[in-house]
Amino acid sequence: MGSAFATCHGLPQRRTAANDPYAVLGVAASASAAEIKAAYRALVKQHHPDAGGRPEAMLALNAAWAVLGDSARRRAHDQAQALEDRPAASAGSPAAPTRARTTAARAADLELEQWLQQVVAPIERQLGQVLGPIDSQITALAADPYDDRLMEAFCAFLEQGQTRLERVETLFRARACPASAQGFGLSLYQCLSLVNDALAELERYTMGYVDSYLHDGRQMLREARRLRAGLQHELSQLLG
Repeated sequence: MGSAFATCHGLPQRRTAANDPYAVLGVAASASAAEIKAAYRALVKQHHPDAGGRPEAMLALNAAWAVLGDSARRRAHDQAQALEDRPAASAGSPAAPTRARTTAARAADLELEQWLQQVVAPIERQLGQVLGPIDSQITALAADPYDDRLMEAFCAFLEQGQTRLERVETLFRARACPASAQGFGLSLYQCLSLVNDALAELERYTMGYVDSYLHDGRQMLREARRLRAGLQHELSQLLG
């Protein structure tokens, strides 16, 4: 997202290059670690979805912090940027910039691979364990919603689902989404939010038997499945 994100969402710009973490956080390349941390925290408070911010903003901020908040990754980023910005010694000797771009591309590929393996794959497993059996659970309860045994089983399933989603949220926040997968990360965030909201609606139904809660919960689940199908297709493209 880089400077385009900064322009759209009111974040200060430093460079015109895309995916520049300094631009996203609105700090100079010479900023100290303390200045970078302070800028990140201030922007998180401003753009966090819980405060009315957009999910895209948090994805970009977390990606920038993942680079600049780690001294080794920041140093590697700065070195790669310096090599890319440095003009070639002559028109016939572009070897150094080419090597820098190749190194940066390999690092980006490795970051994406690790994110998919360590974050997306376990999230997908947990999500499947919630979405897979939920229709049969609702059908079982529908046989007699006033049967205490059926209701207890359904409530236990909802509680397990909410516990799984808490684990998923921890996984999602543990590692920043790579710049090359920002769109995928946003769609995944939306899917998880829908499932979480659906479980909340179903829980409201269990406390008052209001049919609209059940209806809204099922609608959210249908939309979450549609998003998940798109994510699975996109994931196959990322892996390819």
